[in-house]
Amino acid sequence: MQAQNHRWISFFSFLLFCASSSPTQEGTRLLQELSPKEYFSSLQAGRASLAYFSPKVSPGAQPFLEQIENSAEALQDYGISVVKVHCPKEDASRYCGKENALRKAYLFRANVLIREFPTDALFDVNSIVANVLFALLFNEVKYVETLADLQNIENTLKGKSNMVFTYVPATGTAEHRAVMEAAFVYGTVHQFVLTTEAMLLKDSGNDDVSSAKMLFCHCQLVTDLSEPCRRTPMEQTLTLLNIHRHLKLMGAPLVTEVAEDPEKVSTVHLQLGLPLVFILSQKETYEADRRTAEFVAWRLLGKAGVALLSRDLLDLNILLRSKVALKTPEEGVPIKYLVLEDTDEVITLVEDTNKIEQIQEEEEEEEEEEEDIKESSNQDIQDDQVVEAVSRDKKRELPLEKIQVLTEENFSSALLETTRTVVLFYASWEAVSLAVLQSYTEVADHLKGTEGLLLSAVNCWDWPGVCRMENVTQFPTIKIYEKGERSVVYNGMWGTEQLTSFIMLSQVSCPLKLATIDEAERYLRGEFPSELSSYHHTSILGVFSTATSEAREAFEEAGNILSGHVTMGMYLEDDALALSHKYAVSPPAILLARSGGQSVEGIALAKEKTQEMVQMIRYELLDAFPEITVQNLPHYLQLRKPFLILFSDGGIDQMESEEMLKLAKGRAQQAFVACWLSLKKTPVGRGILKAYFATIPTLPVLIWVNLHAGGQVFKFPPEQSITEMNILSWLEKLKAGLEIPSSTLSEEDWKPPLPAYDFLQMMDTAEPSLHNSHQHGDTPSQSSPESLRGDSTIQEEPSQETKAEKVGSPGRDLRGTAPRLAAREKQGKRHSEL
Repeated sequence: MQAQNHRWISFFSFLLFCASSSPTQEGTRLLQELSPKEYFSSLQAGRASLAYFSPKVSPGAQPFLEQIENSAEALQDYGISVVKVHCPKEDASRYCGKENALRKAYLFRANVLIREFPTDALFDVNSIVANVLFALLFNEVKYVETLADLQNIENTLKGKSNMVFTYVPATGTAEHRAVMEAAFVYGTVHQFVLTTEAMLLKDSGNDDVSSAKMLFCHCQLVTDLSEPCRRTPMEQTLTLLNIHRHLKLMGAPLVTEVAEDPEKVSTVHLQLGLPLVFILSQKETYEADRRTAEFVAWRLLGKAGVALLSRDLLDLNILLRSKVALKTPEEGVPIKYLVLEDTDEVITLVEDTNKIEQIQEEEEEEEEEEEDIKESSNQDIQDDQVVEAVSRDKKRELPLEKIQVLTEENFSSALLETTRTVVLFYASWEAVSLAVLQSYTEVADHLKGTEGLLLSAVNCWDWPGVCRMENVTQFPTIKIYEKGERSVVYNGMWGTEQLTSFIMLSQVSCPLKLATIDEAERYLRGEFPSELSSYHHTSILGVFSTATSEAREAFEEAGNILSGHVTMGMYLEDDALALSHKYAVSPPAILLARSGGQSVEGIALAKEKTQEMVQMIRYELLDAFPEITVQNLPHYLQLRKPFLILFSDGGIDQMESEEMLKLAKGRAQQAFVACWLSLKKTPVGRGILKAYFATIPTLPVLIWVNLHAGGQVFKFPPEQSITEMNILSWLEKLKAGLEIPSSTLSEEDWKPPLPAYDFLQMMDTAEPSLHNSHQHGDTPSQSSPESLRGDSTIQEEPSQETKAEKVGSPGRDLRGTAPRLAAREKQGKRHSEL
């Protein structure tokens, strides 16, 4: 470390040498002795000089002259010459003729007097250098006496430059000199501000005014004048080397992104003898990990460096469980990889390096305990993927700034303040709620700035009265409230895209009443209304005459049921017949416009009951030969028909696609669902094939399976080409019982391997008074069969707790490979028994 200090001293001396206005010529004495005439004739433009005028014999000035001579070498580094001027006895000029002038030293730039110094103020080398540089750097160093002056300077610098604010108990000290020497080098980069007023230091939150202090004020990052500049104190004593070191650290990148072996990484922090903290990141959680790294970096600024290490680009097995790594500046010391839970532990780790070994020992003990739990098959752990994921990610903090927290106090008023209010009702201890919260925050980000729309959330754990009043019996639930009108309940998939589409579609009347044929045509082309052009693929237009009132009323009721899920328009005008004749239908009828109006299909309305019409519309919206995905599978399962599935490893051959489409649109289309599934896009297909066969067959493969009757699986002969005729012939053999099934699926019900938690009983044990608040609702863990298929009332996320927590630190929890969806620290402790 000592060798490293010498290296930085040499480097800083080099900076000072380069910064000197003009080097001293060889052979020139450091303390020059000249006559007044010689001195004034030797003054050069741009050069500064410190002169002391004295008689040839002045015993009282001897101590001062010794200090002046000692300071000559230090001032020379800054291009300032030191001159002793001998005044003849007969000289009666301004500087030699008056007795009090002999008790002063004078600072000149060229022949212009800059400052007069009483000799008793220049009592040693530190005071001489400090006062001379202070006088010369009056533009680079501002002296302030009041808080208002400091605030004005800070406001002027916001968004432009940073400020170095220094308090010294007195001028002329060694600390004052160190600040002035640093300002000589960095004064054009940062604004230096100096004060001797202890009150200004106390206002900055430091009550210790017995010694000099320096604060680096990060004003360049601030654009709002109402926001203060973030301040980073220098904790070391004010020496030139420490100041230089501190300013180097303040100028380094806040977070360094690393995509190489951390053993090979070198940053300015390591070079200056400080540790480097790696926050381990991955592509899926990059933004959250970046925010965490920045939060940690601000807390450790000046104490350690922070780097964001991408584990996606590294092949290090040691990173699998770790979230943090620590590299120390000592050579030969291996990097420590640690599994820390929140940022406070990282701060403690850096500030108390003795804890590294203790943390590693605790982590090893935890790993052993986890292995013991796995081996003993602990029945208290629910075998559910959502619960497992939320438990693993329980400390991931999501950006909830765009979601308003509703309580008993502001729920009713919030619904009246905005045209449309989306409310997520959730339980902060319920797994699916916590998982849905991530989608909900992404929706809030997508829809930010949408006029007349408010996204909000209610934690039913904290406010059970609100949820009971709104008849919320399942978690999570999303409702959309219109000001002064009824609410609409979301009952679709929980993905971000589906939620966003539902919220946007529900803003428009369903059905939307169209006034002219031009509006109707534009609606079929997907151009009307314009704000929904990117949120749907199929438009449904009902065409009615005045004589078809019953069908029209059923269509309107169906629109209310399907609001948010489809776009429905209605045309009921005198010229409705002209529109229906164009598409070869007679009112009452519906027109289905697929692919932006390129294909319009007319369907006569034979059914006039609302529920039958809803089922008919849902069926007509299904594709003839769909690609099966996790999102759309429930819609096709509801048809309760056998599946004819073509499994492929990517896309499907055009000829095979055409043959399957002809089959799907043919006479047999009512009997089964013809579809295809890409293992590349939907990897779960591999698991399906393994359940059908011992090994995955050669792809593509055509499968017939009836999930609703018998569960028999038949494989289309691989030696035959996939054509409509061959498939129909094969299906006839299946119907006649001439084909042997490849396998038969088990008739067991699909249930969780372990029973679900009884949350109400646990809540009653923890806080009995809360049980009564839920007694009129369903037990959250008792989901309906529809909810298991993903088409029940929407479920939701963890609460934001209180407004105070919402404003809390943005990077409280580490994210890394295990994103933590839920819980703030307070909430985790509060519900630890769950």
